[in-house]
Amino acid sequence: MTIQWFPGHMAKARREVSEKLKLVDVVFELVDARLPLSSRNPILDELIGQKPRVIILNKSDLADERQTKAWVLYFKEQGISAVPIIAQEGKGIQKVMAEAKLLLKEKFDRMKSKGINPRAIRAMSIGIPNVGKSTLINRFIKKNIAKTGNKPGVTKGQQWLKLGKELELLDTPGILWPKFEDPEIGKKLALTGAIKDNLLQMDDIALYGLDIMRTYYPQQLMKRFKINSEELTLGLPELLMLISEKRGFRDDYSRASEMVVYEIRSGKVGRYTLDHAPIHLETTEEA
Repeated sequence: MTIQWFPGHMAKARREVSEKLKLVDVVFELVDARLPLSSRNPILDELIGQKPRVIILNKSDLADERQTKAWVLYFKEQGISAVPIIAQEGKGIQKVMAEAKLLLKEKFDRMKSKGINPRAIRAMSIGIPNVGKSTLINRFIKKNIAKTGNKPGVTKGQQWLKLGKELELLDTPGILWPKFEDPEIGKKLALTGAIKDNLLQMDDIALYGLDIMRTYYPQQLMKRFKINSEELTLGLPELLMLISEKRGFRDDYSRASEMVVYEIRSGKVGRYTLDHAPIHLETTEEA
């Protein structure tokens, strides 16, 4: 499955992000906690450069907890602050501000020593579509000013938002890269909802999701779809057919595919992480 998607508004957003970076102190880079690496746009990495940043691992309630701990440690080893949050519930947001203040303490201390009055931190919110940028903003300001949705492409333009006396935030549209060199990344993004479903073959995504859950989280898969260990070893198409029958969809495999994708994506099959941290998990348990 080859996925290529680079709408015109994303090309424009990339140019605007590059132009506005000089106006901000810190970048809030939102990623999906279920795929902390695959949801990091390499284009954004190039644009941000050495600008201070906080990686925000959103939707951490849907991710494998041990893997999230491992990723936080991994980013720390790379010299990057990473904070797991649940934007929908407002959990972890104060930690984001604390990390931003810590990163900028030296800069603001220098400003103070020169007699410059304290001002709000100027931050840019950035990330791929559907990682929860607008939801995060709404939680920061406790009002529904930024549009939110459960589909990519909701935020269409940049806007400055003043969030109390501590933060001025520049929101930006989600930016996907022009082409996924690694097809696996495209599948991961599709399964978690970063790519519009009408661009996808849902049966392919459903089979991919079943394969992932069967490989790494078999007990969760068996419990959700009432599958026994023998049935779990069926071929993926046969497994999808079996689930379709168990749910009463009969031969409606399109409907079954949409259901499987939705239930994996929404966490009904259980918590999971598609990107596995390149460090030993035992290390995280001692941290």
